[in-house]
Amino acid sequence: MIEFNPFLPEFRANPYPFFQQLREQDPVHQTASFTGAWVLTRYADVKAILSDHRVQVDNLPDRLGQKAAYLESGQNFAHLQQTIGAWLFFQNPPDHTHFRNLVSNYFASAAVEQLRTQIQTIVDQLIANVLDQGRMDIMSDLAAPLPTLVISTILDIPSEDQTQLTQWSYTLFRVFDQPISLRGYGRMEEAAQAFKGYFQTLIEQRKKSPGSDLLSQLLRTQTHSNVLSEEDFLGFCVMLFSVGQETTENMIGNSMLALLNHPQQLKQLKQEPTLIKKGVEELLRYDSPVQFLARMATSDLDIGGKTIRAGERIFLALGAANRDPHQFSEPDRLHFLRHQGQPIPFGSGIHYCLGAALARMQGQIAINTMIQKLLYLKLAPEPLKWRKNLVLRGLKSLPVTFEASQST
Repeated sequence: MIEFNPFLPEFRANPYPFFQQLREQDPVHQTASFTGAWVLTRYADVKAILSDHRVQVDNLPDRLGQKAAYLESGQNFAHLQQTIGAWLFFQNPPDHTHFRNLVSNYFASAAVEQLRTQIQTIVDQLIANVLDQGRMDIMSDLAAPLPTLVISTILDIPSEDQTQLTQWSYTLFRVFDQPISLRGYGRMEEAAQAFKGYFQTLIEQRKKSPGSDLLSQLLRTQTHSNVLSEEDFLGFCVMLFSVGQETTENMIGNSMLALLNHPQQLKQLKQEPTLIKKGVEELLRYDSPVQFLARMATSDLDIGGKTIRAGERIFLALGAANRDPHQFSEPDRLHFLRHQGQPIPFGSGIHYCLGAALARMQGQIAINTMIQKLLYLKLAPEPLKWRKNLVLRGLKSLPVTFEASQST
């Protein structure tokens, strides 16, 4: 009997054989754990659910309220609930529509393109910091600081505050880890309260002295339209800073690991840098940074001869869908000139990732710059360790050795 267990070390190291087994033997799988939640692994099923109006996003903020019942009298997770309740991937229409419309234009491909030079400058500096060392940890030296520096540029966050905000982001994103102790939720509650307090102070400063940054522009929109409550706006600001951090970080790390394990494909991208956009799309498909999206059925659904009842949770395995042989020929092969299939590394439908274009651009620039500037790039002889995260797939570290290009 097949059982879904994403907490196994071998699953974290390589989930794709497990996905293949599920997809072939039980593609609509009801778990014995996770209170009977379902796991879908076929591309067609995952894609259909992402646009099905009978399915809503998982209501994690409400479930936090239930967990608070186990706390001592007077304690709660109110700040954490309010903060993540303003995040787009925990919202359904009409609230989701209002929140998304507030910023969608700022993260469209055309708007993101205006940031290309700034992102390239940031990447060049991060690589310059390690160029003379002959080795680096791709995660801590480049993949992790890059999204922090980029969103800080967009929001005009003072450099002295960025490290603390990033730590709060990491703490909040542990909400996707399972299982989580009440003490763990308590740390998230503290981070949410501190994060909101920071933005409350920053917002007051921007009201008095607005600039051209995104936060100032959003404040002008909010002042005229009053789309969001004060609490929602604070939570929304936390989302803008936080949500791209680990997704972008993991995308860069997973992609570079795939290239280092496929030297011919690395050589191909190095010799043909115009392939970088197609290359990043294939790398996103090959080892997706977002492995699961959670949904809840609002009415009974018939999928693959099985009935998912209203109120039951559904885990959409994006990583499995992106390796489905019915959608992608030779799905376990890394192939940059692939013509078949349309990967869904950032989901689809109304909850398609708002920051997908920004994440892609950071990935394209970071990966291309590394493979052009760092010669004889190789994995260091150290064991790889994966983060313990159910939703996101990423490395704790990725140590490599190299020689600097003569042109740098």
